[in-house]
Amino acid sequence: MLETLPFHEDAFQPLLGAQVVEAGRTRFTLWAPTATRVDVEVEGLPSTTMTPTHDGYVTAELACGHGAGYRYRIFTEDDEQGTLIPDPAARAQQADIDGPSLVIDPRHYAWKATDWRGRPWHETVLYELHVGALGGFEGVRQHLAYLAELGVTAIELMPVAEFPGARNWGYDGVLPYAVEASYGSPDDMKALIDEAHRLDIMVFLDVVYNHFGPDGNYLASYATPFFREDLTTPWGPSIDFRAPQVRRYFIDNALMWLEEYRLDGLRFDAVHAISEQDFLTELAETIRSRMDSERHVHLVLENEGNTASLLAPRQFTAQWNDDWHNVMHVLLTDEQEGYYSDFVEGATQRLARCLGEGFIFQGQTSRHGHIRGEPSAHLPPTAFVAFLQNHDQTGNRALGERLSVLADAEKLAAAATLLLLSPMIPLLFMGEEWGSTQPFLFFTEHNEDLAEAVREGRRAEFADFSAFRDEKARARIPDPNALTTFEASVPDFAARERPPHADSLARYRQLLALRHQHIVPRLEGAASQGAEALGDKAVLARWRMGDATQLVIALNMSEQPVTMPQQRGEHLHETRSGAAGAAANGQLLPRAAIAWLNRESSADEVAS
Repeated sequence: MLETLPFHEDAFQPLLGAQVVEAGRTRFTLWAPTATRVDVEVEGLPSTTMTPTHDGYVTAELACGHGAGYRYRIFTEDDEQGTLIPDPAARAQQADIDGPSLVIDPRHYAWKATDWRGRPWHETVLYELHVGALGGFEGVRQHLAYLAELGVTAIELMPVAEFPGARNWGYDGVLPYAVEASYGSPDDMKALIDEAHRLDIMVFLDVVYNHFGPDGNYLASYATPFFREDLTTPWGPSIDFRAPQVRRYFIDNALMWLEEYRLDGLRFDAVHAISEQDFLTELAETIRSRMDSERHVHLVLENEGNTASLLAPRQFTAQWNDDWHNVMHVLLTDEQEGYYSDFVEGATQRLARCLGEGFIFQGQTSRHGHIRGEPSAHLPPTAFVAFLQNHDQTGNRALGERLSVLADAEKLAAAATLLLLSPMIPLLFMGEEWGSTQPFLFFTEHNEDLAEAVREGRRAEFADFSAFRDEKARARIPDPNALTTFEASVPDFAARERPPHADSLARYRQLLALRHQHIVPRLEGAASQGAEALGDKAVLARWRMGDATQLVIALNMSEQPVTMPQQRGEHLHETRSGAAGAAANGQLLPRAAIAWLNRESSADEVAS
């Protein structure tokens, strides 16, 4: 563990990369255990051979400062002439992944929101967005006032680490310390975060520690121990988290984002693909030990393993609840293929379990033969991030369709009520709030050879789906490398105030206002009181809130009314006129949702 440091500009320096030690002087450090020699070449200076120190590290200190361009020349037994590479811990690149790296002094940016310490987790309403699709860091900054007015309290940026080309989801990153040049500079990203904090909005970043992209990763040529030979992932050789130098590389990266960029939280992508799960515990504990106790810092997992034990004090705050999304998608669309097949049988009962206990899979075997999950009923509802849409579940469809074109509008409004008024932490995907019908597609900008492989691989991926078994049908799947694929995925924010989108936007504004007024103040200490199936596609869920009131939400996504227990509390919201009146008489209307908040006296009556 590293010593605890207070929160200020120069509190943290990563071990690797270019560190400005004083004005006009920079120290360069690289881990290159299988290189025979490493030179650092700074623009305008003679090449300098780096000095080996310990455990495969090399270092050099040169007279240069912020903005200097540099690269490393790597010599190996198989390469006596040396190969120029970017710094794997560079904070920025001059252009793309193969160009010179840039020396960045973290103190170059003058912070304005200097008293910001974040917001408590229970206040979180997440809004996931793609920085490139919104016009870079400056483009995102222009949308912040709208998001604050909407009721969003945190934006979540898809990965911004440097990737090949200028169009990418970000999960093909190869330089995890470097800000994507096409989005803007490190200072531009800090200005975005600064403005968000001024508006009382937290900023989260999606980080990828389970793999590197297929283009521009040179680590294996000079740091062979970075990868395992005996284990692979869907993206290639597994990163070897048994090596302490590898762990330090990623832990320092997380600390850099939180310290230098003053981010409020990180979302860790697909951690089930990390071979050494104890690394996750070390990562969380190290971050917690270094953070100022006055800061609110939130660590969120994407974890197919549903490892509930990681959601503990001093570890991770919450997990994206894919189970919630998947069962809701089945109930909304009746789709049954791919990973939705695990959620078709007994879908209504599965939703009830999810609302009452958090995860659906808590140690059961999926249809694909994998045992998933740990018991989660003991966790608070705020340990789960719920969503109807996100980048994955939209963009990983062949045609990138949103629920606005896949689901009945009344059912979708009912589902949104459950999303935004339940005690789980809600996440919206950009454009969802106004019912955008534009697709969100998978897009890249690779060199032509790799582009062809990605194009064919993308189409082959859907060959087992009924709609794309025919070769002509697969040919309709957009080419990820085409500029038009990216352009089609750029949300049209101007459409949000026009019919029919304005009605959807008004609904989300109303629901978020209700959440902030009635739900958020009662979330601390909230716990589930269970959920039950009322009939096909209909459930009733109850939670005891922190102030002893009771929140009740009834949802019916079927075409028929169902019988339900009579409700005598104060209803917060109904998606169909007359739904609350019908519920008072014991009937839940079809394609409807209703939420009640019962005061302490009536809560005991209803619970009984």
